[in-house]
Amino acid sequence: MTPGVRAVATRARELLAPDAVIDDRARLRTYECDGLTHYRVVPALVVIPEDADQLAGVVRACAEHGVPFVARGSGTGLSGGALPHAEGVLVVTSRMRAITDVRPEDQRAVVQPGVVNLDVTRAATPHGYYYAPDPSSQQICSIGGNVAENSGGAHCLKYGFTTNHVVGADFVTAGGEVVPLGAMAPDAPGYDLLGAVVGSEGTLGIVTSVTVRLVRLPEEVRTILVGFHSTDAAGAAVSAIIAAGIVPAAIEMMDALAIEAAEEAVHCNYPAGAGAVLVIELDGPAAEVAAEYDEVERLCEVNGAFEQRLATDPFDRALIWKGRKSAFAAVGRISPDYIVQDGVIPRTALPEVLRAMGELSAQRGVRVANVFHAGDGNLHPLVLFDESKAGEAEAAEEVSGAILDLCIRHGGSITGEHGVGVDKARYLPRMYTEEDLDTMQLVRCAFDPDGISNPGKVFPTPRLCGEVPGRHKGAHPAQEAGLAEVF
Repeated sequence: MTPGVRAVATRARELLAPDAVIDDRARLRTYECDGLTHYRVVPALVVIPEDADQLAGVVRACAEHGVPFVARGSGTGLSGGALPHAEGVLVVTSRMRAITDVRPEDQRAVVQPGVVNLDVTRAATPHGYYYAPDPSSQQICSIGGNVAENSGGAHCLKYGFTTNHVVGADFVTAGGEVVPLGAMAPDAPGYDLLGAVVGSEGTLGIVTSVTVRLVRLPEEVRTILVGFHSTDAAGAAVSAIIAAGIVPAAIEMMDALAIEAAEEAVHCNYPAGAGAVLVIELDGPAAEVAAEYDEVERLCEVNGAFEQRLATDPFDRALIWKGRKSAFAAVGRISPDYIVQDGVIPRTALPEVLRAMGELSAQRGVRVANVFHAGDGNLHPLVLFDESKAGEAEAAEEVSGAILDLCIRHGGSITGEHGVGVDKARYLPRMYTEEDLDTMQLVRCAFDPDGISNPGKVFPTPRLCGEVPGRHKGAHPAQEAGLAEVF
């Protein structure tokens, strides 16, 4: 433990409960990774604050002693965004779980960052509302992490991502100052600093309170499970539905390998022999849903559906969604190890990209299961391997990177909702020029001039704050001192 970390630990013990400051090596290992277990780092210190004052006090101590810090919620992230710093402090928000206000008259709720996503909907439902962003991990993922990653979910097609549902936040800067961002009103004046913070992956600071927008519960919901013989046919049906002007709440697709895994895990009883299934959910006024359902049914049939099932009650609907929502974890039934990838392509490119992924899988001898938000082209290929077998992990990494290249070539992105974190930082230059990356990092430096908030994430070659943008013409003082390397 460095002198700086020891000083932060001393200050943290003055602020927090005795069991909320962890420096025991065995206990620290509990926090060595997030949901992306491929990367592991044991933090020097873990603190678990219970309120904003405690959290801000710890961050101020980190700033005073130049100690890096990383925020962590439920630890379900899939890009290594909450990977600890070996000589830093991990700030865990899991005890900040209060829903401090639910205001149905304003369609707002105010929650602490450790509140579980699904608990917001549970609190709002008695008032006739719910919280729309619904990651597959919504039973455990936290709102603070959702804000950091700009998480989406199955219903982001119609309702948008986290950024569309966060209207305000209390934010602790890298210097430990607590500042309000946004407002209860629909459109706060001035620069959209809240928009910069949502999706910044913890590189700008930590939210301690979040004001979210609530959505009224729909009058009717219909969930349809549709079986196709191929992903091509299912993709064509998706394009036809959107082209017809219908915007379902969700359109999810799973291929044969993902279906196999889900059946092994949760016995979801998807159509036998399906090469792909679609889960389509329609919601809204009853008359509108009825008309859309008739058209969706027709378009699926025209595009080769061999079986369609309409969920007739909440139990049937939950069973259909159980197969889809459990897909990531279910793949563990058919493979000891796997990489959960995340990329985006235009909807119209789905058939071509899926065929290319199939060819890539066959050429490299690496199985790929596909689960994705078909309506908005957000792919989640699951690249399967066995780490105990020589060369398989490397082959899986190679295929995973090649899939991201496919997304870029077809006008897409290397991430849709899982973030860049530590896992995808090396791919960022494939999308952006050096000048683009310089500009982005100037924003980061404006919020965190000392570079202590979640360092080493997102950017492949972090800018030393205070540098002049552009190619380096001489050694930076920190470089000369051996404290930093310029690539």
